[in-house]
Amino acid sequence: MAGAARTAPGHHERESTVTSTNASAQQIAENFTRAWMGGDVDGALGFLAEDVVCDAPAGRIEGRAAYRGFLEGFLPRLTGSAITKVLGDGTSAAVVYTTDTTFARDFRAMDYLTVAGGRITRVVTVFDRLPAVQAMRREEG
Repeated sequence: MAGAARTAPGHHERESTVTSTNASAQQIAENFTRAWMGGDVDGALGFLAEDVVCDAPAGRIEGRAAYRGFLEGFLPRLTGSAITKVLGDGTSAAVVYTTDTTFARDFRAMDYLTVAGGRITRVVTVFDRLPAVQAMRREEG
């Protein structure tokens, strides 16, 4: 995959294990995550179905074009990232990871991805919004 994931100081990327029984969705999820973590927007979008739906704490993102807008808005703020674990089976996978951003460090998250026809059709992103809220409060003084 083009571009390696950025790793912040103190973050150590852990290896994931891919077996023949869970390779498809798990490998797609891992490659997708490594692409966006590495700043490769086009590479990441290549793993998504045209009509992908993402449900995240900030709201719903519908379609590959809208997901591009999300990534292009978020990635300039990304200063580090690490995959903790990728778990999966034939049709779905969960990627647990941390990111460092310009507004919060050690931001922990999980994406649950559904795969059909070799493409990600659904992303459910879960993370604790408290670190971002706290960072915004610090900036506001």
